[in-house]
Amino acid sequence: MTDATLIVEKLAGGVGLIRLNRPERLNALNQALMRELVKAAEAFDADDEVGAIVLTGNEAAFAAGADVTEMDGAGVAGMLGGYRFDEWERLRRVRTPLIAAVSGWALGGGCELAMLCDIIVASETARFGQPEISLGLMPGAGGTQRLTRQVGKYLAMEMVLAGRQLTAAEAQRFGLVNRVVPVESYLDAALELARTVAAQAPLAVRLAKEAVLRAQDVPLEAGLAHERHNFYLLFGTEDTQEGIRAFLEKRRPEWRGR
Repeated sequence: MTDATLIVEKLAGGVGLIRLNRPERLNALNQALMRELVKAAEAFDADDEVGAIVLTGNEAAFAAGADVTEMDGAGVAGMLGGYRFDEWERLRRVRTPLIAAVSGWALGGGCELAMLCDIIVASETARFGQPEISLGLMPGAGGTQRLTRQVGKYLAMEMVLAGRQLTAAEAQRFGLVNRVVPVESYLDAALELARTVAAQAPLAVRLAKEAVLRAQDVPLEAGLAHERHNFYLLFGTEDTQEGIRAFLEKRRPEWRGR
């Protein structure tokens, strides 16, 4: 599927690919784009044949931020009424693993969108930052929260208050991205990783993702209780029994998603 803002493809190997497609605006995130993005992600999430979703832009920019033209002249009432974060919350609830393939600029909302994903593969040219302070603003789609949890208070403060940007190598060193690869292979690397995830037992992947995300939000004891709950639930699935039998019989398992 193609339209003015998005390119969506269902690929072999159980992978859904979503490309942001506003190159003339460095893939700036406007409300129309976010609505289409969420619709595409939710459609893949409901597709039993899709086991992982890759979200990307182009070599020059993953997304250079929110589309500031939508904020020009806006007041509090206008922003509350017309610039909502419903799409971000819906995207957060997607259960299929989301893999961001980032090259070039990932700033402001672009950095927040990458951090909303579960895994980040970056090209050597990627740059991450939260420069909203230069507009007299601050992050509003999770930048102060997810960034702080990932890189720590002091670096997050420098990025949010002084506009420091991280190179791809720095982002990897501080734990913000999983891996850094040459720009010509960043999307291939993300797709390969997505195929690996999609090849696993679907219910186990979803419950494991849920448990890892819970670890960021609750104390250790509550997180452990949730992990054990999901662990026990999997013993009620055919896939777990198949996985155990396949291991003992030294063969590849055949997942059925139930």
